[in-house]
Amino acid sequence: MKKIILLSLLFSLINIPIVTAEENPVKIRVNKTILLDAVPFTAQAPFGNWTDQRQQHGCEEASALMVIKWARQQTLTKEIALKEITKLADWLKKKHGESRDSSAQDTVNWIFKEYFKYDKVQLKKMATLNDIIGELTKGNLIVAPMNGQLLRNPNFKQPGPERHMLVIIGFDPIKKQFITNDPGTRNGANYRYNYTTLYNAIRDYPTGYNKPIKKVEKNIIVISK
Repeated sequence: MKKIILLSLLFSLINIPIVTAEENPVKIRVNKTILLDAVPFTAQAPFGNWTDQRQQHGCEEASALMVIKWARQQTLTKEIALKEITKLADWLKKKHGESRDSSAQDTVNWIFKEYFKYDKVQLKKMATLNDIIGELTKGNLIVAPMNGQLLRNPNFKQPGPERHMLVIIGFDPIKKQFITNDPGTRNGANYRYNYTTLYNAIRDYPTGYNKPIKKVEKNIIVISK
């Protein structure tokens, strides 16, 4: 709680409102773990080549790729992932001028709809914990933009990515954890985050390399089959 209070004070000083999990308590009753089946995993650097900027900044591409392969019931190997992530990054750079950071809205429009030609996707603005859990109970996946530093994942190169994206594939109501496919680490398959930690870390960011983030918007991407 002290950390949340200090974080809120910090954001208030720079005029960035923040909404925490405590302000959006879980109200949906879930009696057992929700885990969407057959969601393939890839790290954004499938073979660990983090020096390639396309892979270093490829969390959006990797997250979308995992979801598309799930939606289309296709397999995903490291070889396929590397080819697809770098190809998509090159396409984004050529078509839209930037591939390193893409907002949730541009990820929907550019990556899902334009590149993958997949339309069963929508942006949900200012999502609550109940929104996320509700979508999972419907069998939908969530792609969420993050302040990766607030995730405190020990597998990240510290202090972690300030702009990050991952896939939420399940929820454990007993342990109060979200289950994710986090492309930011090779250990990211079925990686669990405390639901408060993950929700508090959700933060959309503007398209463009390291552009200033002027406000916290808890926008998520909902994908259905």
